[in-house]
Amino acid sequence: MTRPVRARIDLQAVTHNLSVVRQAAPQSRVMAVIKANAYGHGVIPVTRALMKADAFAVASLEEAMQLREAGISHDIVLLEGVFDPEELELAITHQLQLVVHCEEQVSWLEGFKSGASVHLWLKVNTGMNRLGFSPQTALAMWQRLQRLSYVKTNCLRWLSHLACADEADNPLNSTQLVRFTEVTHFSETLQGTGAERSLANSAALLTRPDMHFEWVRPGIMLYGASPMASNHELEVELQPVMTLESRLIAVHQRAKGETIGYGQDWTCPQDMPVGVVAIGYGDGYPRHAPSGTPMLVNGKTVALAGRVSMDLICVDLRNQADAKAGDIVTLWGVGVPVEKVAQHVGTISYELLCGVTSRVPRFYQSN
Repeated sequence: MTRPVRARIDLQAVTHNLSVVRQAAPQSRVMAVIKANAYGHGVIPVTRALMKADAFAVASLEEAMQLREAGISHDIVLLEGVFDPEELELAITHQLQLVVHCEEQVSWLEGFKSGASVHLWLKVNTGMNRLGFSPQTALAMWQRLQRLSYVKTNCLRWLSHLACADEADNPLNSTQLVRFTEVTHFSETLQGTGAERSLANSAALLTRPDMHFEWVRPGIMLYGASPMASNHELEVELQPVMTLESRLIAVHQRAKGETIGYGQDWTCPQDMPVGVVAIGYGDGYPRHAPSGTPMLVNGKTVALAGRVSMDLICVDLRNQADAKAGDIVTLWGVGVPVEKVAQHVGTISYELLCGVTSRVPRFYQSN
């Protein structure tokens, strides 16, 4: 019998979540963010479930080439652009769209000759203070890119990234919107028509329709996790895409006072059943998850007991006294939201989903 840990990927849920995006931003085109192996879900099957998106966004040329080699011809945006001038020719040969966020990239483009039309996204730093041109320098960069013979008028677009969109009431959100609107207005003045723009990530897509513009960039919501801080109730229903599960491989009766696992970190408060589950940090279950982190055994909530080891965890089965070896354990997904687990662990759902390792087989289902 093979080791029972697995990630079940519901592709119908992916399609449903994309429909939620369409309903929330009906006037915008959708750039689906599928970087980091589609947030750990498996980029090729997920991308094929998202073929009704208008474009895809990835972090690197390698990620984009994986899609092209799989026969995916959609528009693909490199969110960090290219990393050296040698990548430019390959990126443009494969019709990739480039985010331009630094003057070096502008210089590389100025030194490049192409007979094809190249689509560029000029990134402006409106408050994230990570990548992008300041509003004071963005216009000069726009003018330099506009002079390139292979960049047609409708092939130059604006992009920025929000720092606090998951906090709907954070005043920086409106500040970033004002900065973005002001700087992108210059392109309309220069070319007589407005360039296409993209600002809204998943959180802004659901809470700030004034940020939708021509393109929205959903990421985490496509995978069924809430993009909002923990105290914010969503008005839409997202469906979890990944259900991470394993099985109990042993159940033992332990006496009051016995300790469980490495470091004697957890002590049985009474005579009780303790289960052993075939999953650990070698599979991507977080090592720093504290005792009490919830999971399901046969659909009922139980709690982590003791430290997470590489291949195994132990669970408190007092709520499931009849549990036995072979019973299904759900670590997150249907019935136990990944964001709820993330709150207990002190992290975010993005990290948990992306962290599921390659030794965990993914099983894809469409219904």
